[in-house]
Amino acid sequence: LAGRMDGARVETYLRASGMPKGNAWCSAFVTWVFRQAEVTAPISAWSPSWFSRNVIYTRGAKNNITPGKADVFGIYFNNLKRIAHVGFIDEWSDGSVYTKTVEGNTNDTGSREGDGVYYKRRLKSQVYKVSRWTN
Repeated sequence: LAGRMDGARVETYLRASGMPKGNAWCSAFVTWVFRQAEVTAPISAWSPSWFSRNVIYTRGAKNNITPGKADVFGIYFNNLKRIAHVGFIDEWSDGSVYTKTVEGNTNDTGSREGDGVYYKRRLKSQVYKVSRWTN
């Protein structure tokens, strides 16, 4: 990885979603992981596509299902007026304000234009929606 949206591994993620080199790749990373695990899920590099169905959690909604390992989370960006970053939930504890995640195309500061795949701790309040594609 050369530090942005390039490198052999990033190109592998992008190919999994049918996108060429140079595109944002957080959603492509999610696609690649699910394809490796043979999970039927969207093949997409477009972050909002993960929330067209199978939504189990929406920030502020009643009757949410508690997110769990391998659920896909989305972060909403007001300036774009859409979900613009996705990753996987690794741990969601009811007693904590934090969730643990695995994300592509991020960095230590949580950018959506990052330099790698990271295991992160995010505030639950950052999570806008969560979808479940596994049983």
